[in-house]
Amino acid sequence: MPSYPSSREDQGRAAFSARGLHAKRSFGQCFLADPNIARNIALEATSPPGGTCLEIGPGTGALTRHLLPRAARVVAIERDRDLVPLLRETFAEDVDAGRLRVVEADAAAQPWLDLLADGPHPHCIVGNVPYQITGRLLELAINAAPGVERVVFMVQKEVADRIGAPVGAKEYGALSVFVQNAFALMRRMFVPSSCFRPRPEVDSTVVVLQPRGWVGPASSTFTPLVTAAFSRRRKTLRNAVKGWRNIDGATWERLARQAGVSLDDRPERVAPEQWRALAQLVEQAVSERGGVGG
Repeated sequence: MPSYPSSREDQGRAAFSARGLHAKRSFGQCFLADPNIARNIALEATSPPGGTCLEIGPGTGALTRHLLPRAARVVAIERDRDLVPLLRETFAEDVDAGRLRVVEADAAAQPWLDLLADGPHPHCIVGNVPYQITGRLLELAINAAPGVERVVFMVQKEVADRIGAPVGAKEYGALSVFVQNAFALMRRMFVPSSCFRPRPEVDSTVVVLQPRGWVGPASSTFTPLVTAAFSRRRKTLRNAVKGWRNIDGATWERLARQAGVSLDDRPERVAPEQWRALAQLVEQAVSERGGVGG
């Protein structure tokens, strides 16, 4: 595999400027300009080397050039039509050899597992996530968790604090529950805003999400139950779920006790595995009742 020289102004970035192109604010484009950060992200995504990486938003290829020498195959999804030909030209040798596939598309609307399907394992999803669609991309990562070995995302530091917040912390919310139910999360590195061009107003954090490998998906009640409860997070759980799906108070008491949950706690005091257990019990109770209310 070819190796690509790294510099503060990498080859793809130089070509970007030479074409008179500019970062698109509407796409939330802030390009990583620190090769050491890019190299470390690639190491996190490809340890051990080999396998297939799905790169979300390769931009000018700052991370791509470090993924290619270590991954057996890279599939890069880029929605900016101005950047797609630049990527294909910069990495023409890899494209021709089948080591790199550049897909012009919106990553938030693509079947990630299908794009990884014909590549060797391990499968990894990696990318510098645009701030305005972080929630949607995390949702897609959660859905893809059963089919991948690792997800490595660079996200806004505030988002990393939220998804990694421990039970009971003020940052702990519905997003924390959803991510931690699907993944074990590790913060790998802090990335200051000075590492990007143009420079954003916020700092970032690289997180590694390791799928937990639960037996089967969470029940269909899991997401709506957690969302409903956290929409009233200042209330006790008893009041937060009061009347939800027409379940009476006595039933809630019984189900909560079985799940190891106290209805006197607020939603942020309930751990992801407790939410999962409670959702399964609620779904069973509703099914046994013969219908779904409210």
